[in-house]
Order: sequence, then C-alpha cells, then structure tokens
Amino acid sequence: MAVRPGLWPALLGIALASWLHRSGAQQSATVANPVPGANPDLLPHFLVEPEDVYIVKNKPVLLVCKALPATQIFFKCNGEWVRQVDHVIERSTDDSSGLPAMEVRINVSRQQVEKVFGLEEYWCQCVAWSSSGTTKSQKAYIRIAYLRKNFEQEPLAKEVSLEQGIVLPCRPPEGIPPAEVEWLRNEDLVDPSLDPNVYITREHSLVVRQARLADTANYTCVAKNIVARRRSASAAVIVYVDGSWSPWSKWSACGLDCTHWRSRECSDPAPRNGGEECRGTDLDTRNCTSDLCVHTASRPEDVALYVGLIAVAVCLLLLLLVLILVYCRKKEGLDSDVADSSILTSGFQPVSIKPSKADNPHLLTIQPDLSTTTTTCQGSLCPRQDGTSPKFQLANGHLLSPLSGGRHTLHHSSPTSEAEDFVSRLSTQNYFRSLPRGTSNMTYGTFNFLGGRLMIPNTGISLLIPPDAIPRGKIYEIYLTLHKPEDVRLPLAGCQTLLSPIVSCGPPGVLLTRPVILAMDHCGEPCPESWSLRLKKQSCEGSWEDVLHLGEEAPSHLYYCQLEAGACYVFTEQLGRFALVGEALSVAATKRLKLLLFAPVACTSLEYNIRVYCLHDTHDALKEVVQLEKQLGGQLIQEPRVLHFKDSYHNLRLSIHDVPSSLWKSKLLVSYQEIPFYHIWNGTQQYLHCAFTLERVSPSTSDLACKVWVWQVEGDGQSFNINFNITKDTRFAELLALESEGGVPALVGPSAFKIPFLIRQKIITSLDPPCSRGADWRTLAQKLHLDSHLSFFASKPSPTAMILNLWEARHFPNGNLSQLAAAVAGLGQPDAGLFTVSEAEC
Repeated sequence: MAVRPGLWPALLGIALASWLHRSGAQQSATVANPVPGANPDLLPHFLVEPEDVYIVKNKPVLLVCKALPATQIFFKCNGEWVRQVDHVIERSTDDSSGLPAMEVRINVSRQQVEKVFGLEEYWCQCVAWSSSGTTKSQKAYIRIAYLRKNFEQEPLAKEVSLEQGIVLPCRPPEGIPPAEVEWLRNEDLVDPSLDPNVYITREHSLVVRQARLADTANYTCVAKNIVARRRSASAAVIVYVDGSWSPWSKWSACGLDCTHWRSRECSDPAPRNGGEECRGTDLDTRNCTSDLCVHTASRPEDVALYVGLIAVAVCLLLLLLVLILVYCRKKEGLDSDVADSSILTSGFQPVSIKPSKADNPHLLTIQPDLSTTTTTCQGSLCPRQDGTSPKFQLANGHLLSPLSGGRHTLHHSSPTSEAEDFVSRLSTQNYFRSLPRGTSNMTYGTFNFLGGRLMIPNTGISLLIPPDAIPRGKIYEIYLTLHKPEDVRLPLAGCQTLLSPIVSCGPPGVLLTRPVILAMDHCGEPCPESWSLRLKKQSCEGSWEDVLHLGEEAPSHLYYCQLEAGACYVFTEQLGRFALVGEALSVAATKRLKLLLFAPVACTSLEYNIRVYCLHDTHDALKEVVQLEKQLGGQLIQEPRVLHFKDSYHNLRLSIHDVPSSLWKSKLLVSYQEIPFYHIWNGTQQYLHCAFTLERVSPSTSDLACKVWVWQVEGDGQSFNINFNITKDTRFAELLALESEGGVPALVGPSAFKIPFLIRQKIITSLDPPCSRGADWRTLAQKLHLDSHLSFFASKPSPTAMILNLWEARHFPNGNLSQLAAAVAGLGQPDAGLFTVSEAEC
C-alpha cells in the first residue's frame, strides 16, 4: 500500500516517541538502542558527564552534559524528565569529525532536593539522542551539605610522664561531606609529615608515640568541610618529669662532734611541670672517729643537773594548769547577753536599748579591746570588724568545730599574716589546692547563728549568711574566693560558654539550717528563647555537675537562682565551687562584652601603643584589667562601651582609621586585626586584647586624633573617636577609681544587714501566717517583683525570711529602707505599731 508523502513525518514522530518511552524506563549507566541497520559507531558518547555535587547553604548547583554526535539531550532527575524550558542548550559541530555536538546545563535548587523524602537520594542523569540510538550518562547525586556544631567526642586534658604515649581522641561532628580533621598545637598546625613522633589515626585521634617536654601544649581538634569549620574545646596536655636523686657525694671529714655526712640533689633529672619530688632525704649523717673527734662522757654532776631542770619544768607546767582552771571557773558566772545599738537604722522608727539587768552584775557588753594581745569573751556574738580594726581568728580550733563551753578565743594579729595563715591552712586539703595565689580575691570571717556577710570588693561577689543559717552553738570560719579561669579547669561541652566568674564559698560540708545567698555578676543577655542556663558545682573529687537548670527549678531542689539583667543570686544550703554556664539555643544568644581602650600615661619614645581590651561585662573582669594596666602604667583614654556578641561563629574585628599621616604613622600591616570567635565565646581566657602601634613623625607631636572600630562580622559594633593630648590629658582617669562596695570585706551579726534584727523578726511573725485579705508574704513578694518565686518561698519554713534575705542580698549596702518600710506598711496590717520597737523589747 502506498503512503502519501505528507504522512511520513507524522509516522516517524510516532515511532520515535514510542521508542523514547521505552529507552527512558531503562536504568543502566549506558544503553544503546540503535535503529535497525544503523551504524553503532554513530551512537552518542559523552564528552562531559554530570558529577556528584553538594549544595552549600541555598546556592543552586549546575549540572553539565556534552555529547557527540547528538541531536537532542535531556536531563532526567529521580526518574522524571526535566522540563525543556529549564535546559540551557548550546549546539556546535566537532571540528575534527564534523559531527553535531550538544552541551546542556541545568540548575538544581535546594528546594528540589528537599522535596525528596525517605531514604532515596536525589540524582540526575543525561539522555542523548542521535540518528543511531540513545545513550545515558552516569548518575550524579546531589546532596545538601552541612556540618553539625557539636563534636561527638572532644579531646580531654591529660597529664603524662616523659616518654609516655599520648592519645587524644576526636570524633568530628556529623556532616555531609564528611568532615576532614586536623589538629592544632597552641594554634599551630600539627603536620605528621614533619614530626615522625606524631601521627593521626583513621579515627582522627592524635597519637604522640613518646611524650617530650615540648609536647606540653593546648591541643585543639578542628573539623572542616565545604560548609563550615568547627573547633573543639582545647585540651591541655602536661608532660611532667618525676625527680630522681643524683649519686651520693663523698663522705665529709670527721667533725668535732664525731659525725660526718654526705649529700645528694634531686637533679637527675629535676622535677618539672608538677612531677613528683624525690623521696627520701638529701643528707646522710653517721658517727665516725678520728683524731679531731673529741670524746666526752657524762659525769654524775651533769646527770643531776638534767634531772633538776626536768623537775622544775614539770612543776611550772602543773602550776600553769591550776591557774587556767581557776580563771575559767571565775568566768563561768558571766552573763551571755549582748546589747548592740546597730539594729537602730533609718527607715524605721528609732528605738532604745534596755539598761543592764540590776540583778546581774556580770552583764557583758562586748567591745573590741585593741590594747591586749588576746581577748576572751563569752556569749553568742563576738565584736564585729570595721575598716580600721584588726581582724581576728579562731585560736587552735578546727574550721568547723565550736570551742568548748561556748567561749570564743580571738587572737589579735596583722591582716597580712592572718590571711597567709588562713590560706596555708586551707591549702593542706586536696579540695583547696586551687585557691587563688594571692589574697586580694579572697575574704573570710567567723560567724555564728546571728549570720553576716562576706564581700570581695569591686567584683560584685558576696555571700549573705542569714540569721539562723548556722545552728545555734556552732561557730564557723567561712571563706569566699574568686578564682582565675587558668587556676580552675571548667570543662565546657559543645556550644557552652562561661557567663559568670568561678566562685568558691566554704568550707564544703558545713551544716546549714537555712539557705545562704551567693551573689555574682554574669555577662549573658537573659532571654529564655535563646539560652539554656545551668548552674554548675564542683564536687570534692574535682568533677563538675549540673545542679540546677534555670527555668526548670522545683521547690524541692537544694539550689535556687534569681536571675537578673547583670547578676544572679544563688540560694544554697551546701557550700562549694559554683559557676553559671550558658548554652546557646539560637544565633540570637548574646553575651555582653566590655570594651576598654588603654594607652601609656607617659610616652618616652616615638612609638605609642593603644590597647583595646574585650572582656566580660562583669565587675571582676574589669577589676583584673584595671589592676593589670596600673602595673603597666596605662591610662584609660575613652569611656568603656558594651558590645553585644552573638553566637554566630563570626570573629571580632578591630581596626584603626583616620590617623593623621602628617603627625602619626600606623605600623599595622593589615587593614584589621581579629580575635577568634572561640577565644571570646569560651569565656575562660583573660585579658583578650589587640594593640595598635603608632609612631610619631616628630618627638614634639602630642595631639592624637583617630578612630578605633570594634565589630563582630555580621553583628554589633562600636566606634571610638579618640581626640586627646598624650602628655597631659587625664579626663578619663577618674573612671579607673573603682567604687567601694561597703569597704569591709566581712561583716558579722546585725551590722551586716540593713533591716534591724528585731524589726525583721516582727515582719516575719506578722506576714508568715496566711491572711484572707492578702496582707501576707505573697503580697510583699508581689510588691518587690518576686512573685515568680512563690513556690520556692512557700517550701521554706519562713517564706517572709526568704524574701527579706533576697532583698538584703540585692540592695546592700545602698538599699532604700524607707521604700521597703513603705511596701511593708502598705500591706494593710491592723497593728499600726508593727514596725516600732519599744525599750522593753530590746
């Protein structure tokens, strides 16, 4: 049957479409389906095939195919043809063979890949046509690249002996493509090809075959792929050397005392990096005989002399014991009542103190007696310390044990020798080996049931010991200590950061019947949606544990925390070492950094250094930098400013601009300096700063005008406009004078509280019982904006006492008693004379 010429193109198209449908269902990498009788050599072959690729963030990826000879090329992704409009086609002719060539490109977006659910991966391949058949390219897999933040395993600190092997494990965060791992030693890259003593295992662990002293360093595991670069917490490795004795020296000549000796030294090798000292003695002495030795024998008259001296010493000792017993019995009749007029303060109605009881001639009003070396007093309260009085300490007593009979013996000594003695006593216990090296960041006092307060000046750190927190009849010597981060290792996991100073109060293990309140600053911007905040406490074994997760407190917990904008107040009945740690839940988590600019007070050379410090916005960090700069002879040249630093993994950059070139020359070789993100976010590194060195063109140049910029990449920033005379401008010097926080580090008894003791007791007695009209402790908590802690207050024997204790901790020493009195009086109590104290009650 004849077919009309016009139908041939239609029949050919139908046959080609049917054939394309069959070829598209096949999944082999290269399939030939030639037309019968066609030349197989003319099947398309690919010059360029699509390759596996990763999508980084939201950037689409490009897939390219090129085949020869080819009349058509289409992409098929996950079994579906890509629309023709999404193809970018370029046609050409091969110069050598004259055959038609075609190149096709498509873009694949992140949204297309995310539409594929389940275990199936997203793939694409090309199908090319020619007159002889079709050919399929290899499959290209498209994956979304990422790298998690948290390491599956981080390296831990180690202490190893010399020539011992070291293994630092590291399991990088999960990621696609898998992360590559490298190691840093003190921020320098560890290259096993340059050091045969070091190699990295397939599991990414760093192995040091034989430890050397040079291997003492901070090691950091770094994981990176095409998306990001992550750093683990640094692990400190200390290689120590145990001491060993040198050979004995020769025996010395025999002396007049008929002995000779030999010596040795702990120097073969000497102990290093905390290694053990040599055991044994360094001096050996033995009897000898020689012509120089004078031999003597005890004569009868010498023996009689020794016996007589011993008899006299025994008699004197017995006489001393009798005198002590007589004196103690005479003192037993003294009355233990104490009158203290310090409970009368402004804000409440004044009262008077009752006179001494007529029937008791021994009533003792305790006053400091500075004319004697030793003072003995009886009763429940010893004299409080003031700014000029010398400090006192318990004599011959254990830290936790009261002296027998209720008597307290106080020794008068200098503050320096007393502080050194207290530190030396604590350092003999394992738990206190990491106390600060000096005493400027430590305070202590002796307390009984009347309570008191400890403060470390200019740090924002204090410990309030409420009345009745110490059991009656007990006397405790309590200390408060601020630790430097390098003295105490606080392990931080993942994205955790230190937000507060590390503070110790103790001794740990003392029995407390009421919670004490530890106050300390923090540098976190409190936002429940951005932070997961935890209170950490170190056990006596040295390990750290989470004792409180803020926002998930329960009344039955041993710890409770009142978090405010710049400070936190921790209720605890167990003393110990504490720190506030935060973990960012989003990039909106922010820490406050204090920026300070310092420069030399006197410039004797042409060079002039400007130091820019970036530290936590806490009083203790400010105190450390100010003390350091005073030693360096620096002065503040601009008012401090606050920068909000986010958990965005971006570094902090610093740069200097607009330096007048005719007067000064900047020696900075790059446009800006950087402080790495992890150095700041970790929170354990002190004195972070960058220095800008300027050089005067002429020695007579004294005026300096420039700008200093400090900013986080893609974050907050601050700009300082500097314009001053380097030889005589001291307008910011007064900012270095830190304000005093009450002056006295230790206050004992009623003097440590703003609220008079008797008035406090009246408030507690009146507001603790529930009142149907609402005139009870709940309304007081609401007036003082503490109503979010009602369940905690209600779990205590006296909720009102907890509220007043927290008010004391927050408002000492500048609290307004009049406002508190007005808040209490406004509760509508029927007793109008509730807050006055009569003479008969004193």
